[in-house]
Amino acid sequence: MIKAIIIDDEQVAVNVMSLMIERYLPEITSVESTTSPVEALQLIIDFQPDIIFLDIEMPFQNGFELLKSLSEISFDIVFTTAYDKYAIQAIKFSALDYLLKPIDADELRETFNRFLEKKIINQNKNAAVKNLLYNMQQQNLANHKLALPTITGLQFFLPQDIIRCEGMSNYTKFYFSNYHSITTSKTIKEYEEILIPHKFIRVHKSHLVNADFVSGFTSQTNNIILKDGTIVEVSRRRKKEVLEELGNYISGLTN
Repeated sequence: MIKAIIIDDEQVAVNVMSLMIERYLPEITSVESTTSPVEALQLIIDFQPDIIFLDIEMPFQNGFELLKSLSEISFDIVFTTAYDKYAIQAIKFSALDYLLKPIDADELRETFNRFLEKKIINQNKNAAVKNLLYNMQQQNLANHKLALPTITGLQFFLPQDIIRCEGMSNYTKFYFSNYHSITTSKTIKEYEEILIPHKFIRVHKSHLVNADFVSGFTSQTNNIILKDGTIVEVSRRRKKEVLEELGNYISGLTN
């Protein structure tokens, strides 16, 4: 039995989501809803949902402020929002899910499939939300902490401490300047979208590198040299684009 709550200040949006859940998410057997963030708090306490579909922009109290008022997060959250680049970046950094309005049925199903696959303990749900709220308070994207799910739980890192990422099938291995390497169960493509605004460059189908850690490039072998001595191959078809991107960040790059 899976219980869900829909929280959205627009009744039409609540009705649409209710119908979509009924049609596309048959695993959800009980649904409650409210258009009032104030009422939502008591509803969450009484109903004890497994998952909440939470609108971000609401009058009087937005979705993030509602989460701040909860002492413990024991449910999964899917944010629903019109496009908000900064909020979406913060949500992604915190390993949480979102749906863009108008909500697409296939994306709803894919998001719910991820919910079914996840087995995150309550402590990590709390940590993910706290990280999101922290990220939303930051004026500078460089201060956002990236949540990385590992076998021991969520761990949080600043992008500037990540040297590179290596894709391995459906996993990604992270290498740090101040921590041992860790492996997460997400593809490098997912992290590319998140990290590109933080001076990361996709140099190969299996490699993302932080431009701040690049010390040189050897044109004879098509390799990037990193400050920790690591050599990373650059895809031949991406060579021109990679060099142009590196040139935006590094002056006098050794060639």
